[in-house]
Amino acid sequence: MIRASHHIILFPFFRNYVLWKMKRSFAGTEIIGNVPDKGKAVLWIANHVSWWDGIWVLSVNQKTFRRKFHFMMLEEQLRKNWFFQFTGGFSVKKGTRSILESLNYAAELLQNPKNMVLMFPQGEIQSMHQQQFYFEKGVEKILLKAQKEVQTIFHANFVDYLSQPKPTLYQYLTEYKGGSSHYEMEEAYNRFYRECLTAQMAKLS
Repeated sequence: MIRASHHIILFPFFRNYVLWKMKRSFAGTEIIGNVPDKGKAVLWIANHVSWWDGIWVLSVNQKTFRRKFHFMMLEEQLRKNWFFQFTGGFSVKKGTRSILESLNYAAELLQNPKNMVLMFPQGEIQSMHQQQFYFEKGVEKILLKAQKEVQTIFHANFVDYLSQPKPTLYQYLTEYKGGSSHYEMEEAYNRFYRECLTAQMAKLS
């Protein structure tokens, strides 16, 4: 398993570069949903639609919670993109015993209230048009292993162009207050996503 680090030079460079790239690539961004910072470690759950996803979450974290940014990434992808190891990325390798080490490591990170861990419970990138999400069991195992109370945030991203040459990014947030069962979280996230989609369509109609 590859553990995360935050290189004293590489991480600030990465953070500033990707935030600059967002400003260049999008007509604007809008955060919808007022989620209070409760001073706890944050488990961040988001839909996985593109390579932008982690950058989008990083940008929200910079504006709101300002936690130390960590994200779970498939080991083969992290080895190909080694740079991410020094910007908060840690590995998970499906179908191997090392997956338990990755889940334990994520739970360990969540014992520190200064940390946040981003997960994509779908386990892979899927189409932005996907409207039904199926969660892997890992998120449940992490919450059960974390020894301190964790604030769980649901995040859904929508991108719309309309008449503009550049898209606008809409980021919906809510705090999840249910149980740790991955089935319960899956149902709650799907309900949240449907509500966001309805709100997004109403916003742009």
